[in-house]
Amino acid sequence: MHVKSPLSLLLALSGPAWAGAQRTARANCDPDNAGLKLPAGFCATIFADTVRGARHLWVAPNGDLFVSRQGQSNGGITALRDTNSDGKADELVKFASGFNSSEVAMFDGYLYAENITGVLRFPYKVGSLEAAGASETVVEGLPSGGHQNKTFAIDRDGSLYVNIGSPTNSCQEKDRAKASPGRQPCADLEQRAGIWKWDARKLNQSYSNSVHFARGIRNSVGIAINPMDGKLWVMQHGRDQLGGPQGSWSFDAHYSAENPAEELLLVNRGDDFGWPYCYYAVDERHLVLAPEYGGDGKKVGECATKKEPVATFPAHWAPNALLFYTGAMFPARYKNGAFIAFHGSWNRAPEEQAGFNVVFQPLKGEKGAGPYEVFADGFAPNRSGGRSTGNHRPTGLAQGPDGALYVADDAGGRIYKIVYNGK
Repeated sequence: MHVKSPLSLLLALSGPAWAGAQRTARANCDPDNAGLKLPAGFCATIFADTVRGARHLWVAPNGDLFVSRQGQSNGGITALRDTNSDGKADELVKFASGFNSSEVAMFDGYLYAENITGVLRFPYKVGSLEAAGASETVVEGLPSGGHQNKTFAIDRDGSLYVNIGSPTNSCQEKDRAKASPGRQPCADLEQRAGIWKWDARKLNQSYSNSVHFARGIRNSVGIAINPMDGKLWVMQHGRDQLGGPQGSWSFDAHYSAENPAEELLLVNRGDDFGWPYCYYAVDERHLVLAPEYGGDGKKVGECATKKEPVATFPAHWAPNALLFYTGAMFPARYKNGAFIAFHGSWNRAPEEQAGFNVVFQPLKGEKGAGPYEVFADGFAPNRSGGRSTGNHRPTGLAQGPDGALYVADDAGGRIYKIVYNGK
């Protein structure tokens, strides 16, 4: 999902065969676009509809789709194949099982996954839907609890960047309790709420082998290497409960529903993005001091020294996947911009629950090139107040060898395939 495949693998689907598959994919769209609302010229199919707990995705050069999954009976990696090129999977195989996983990526002949407390890899044989051998442990001994999914990205040199989310909402003395002050300093930052770097080629690594790459990131489920420059980017899940009836502080319910913004971050070594001391205030348009540390929604304090986001998005939308588009199928304006899958909110009441969509963020180099655009909507028609979970919730994104965009849904178990036909 996050790493470009070696050239030797790309040759497995090239020339006339690739062009034929591309034409077929564009022709086979569902009459109702699988229930999705898409920009003009795009259409969609339901590639699979029984992959409950689907999270992140990786697509092989021959079009096989590998899905990380969570759940007692389904956890692990599942492989899907469309044998007749009709835009729908008709073969489903358990590639690996027995663990919960939110990530899958290919590097150096291995398929990588995570199992909450570490990172695993499985030998991969080109064209196979089954692992070519037993699993190996790449990283172990990571903490569980709280935001426990260890999503990751691997760059072309084999650097393995792992998201280790915070164990709490805002590092309070008593988590999510009314008016409980923040711990100062927040000791969680030494092993949580940041990005750690390892070597993807080495086995049995732990914290002692790592580089603490960046800190102050509450939880970055969406994490990716930008293939244009090889840099690491993440989407941060912002904090909860600034106010309202269920909140910890005195902000009103509307403010709590609309703050803080979700953030797209460009991550360099040594960066500090401010959690738990800071959050991005929508109206102020910058980081402000959190109430646990004396903030009032306007005070900046130490947040003036923290790194600001590249782009921001509505509060509590829960960004779960990030993809830089490099394909040739979509119009040129999408190339090198970022697609983001939002899982949707649960805590925007009394405002309408929102998110449950895929957006496109235009980029120019390391900066945003305009506001985000909702690209795919219609996943969750039930958006009333309260704790709505929606019918389908986007969690994963992947680009196919033909340039199609795949979207995973963990609530309904659906995989969507979106193509451009220009009609």
